[in-house]
Amino acid sequence: MSSETTSTSQTSIGADAIDLAIAQGLDFDGSPIPPAKLELYTKVMGLEAGRQRSGVSNTMRSRIVRIGAKHISQAELNQMLIDADFAPLKEKEIAFYYSGK
Repeated sequence: MSSETTSTSQTSIGADAIDLAIAQGLDFDGSPIPPAKLELYTKVMGLEAGRQRSGVSNTMRSRIVRIGAKHISQAELNQMLIDADFAPLKEKEIAFYYSGK
């Protein structure tokens, strides 16, 4: 395996991989991200950065639900939330994240 292949595979995993690629302006395949896409992303992320937050626990729960629903069954995620003293899944979250599964 070449170092280029290793480098590409290692940089395209994990939560920071997207941010790193965006900062470099390059997609995982090495192609440049079009300037219009980068500008729109930067504008929207700037708006998000300036938004008032409702609290760390609320944000943690939101991230757990949004990402966890991709990897964990509804019943298991719901129990995990309860066990960690978070609010259980809400009906609208179940409908949004699990209705197509």
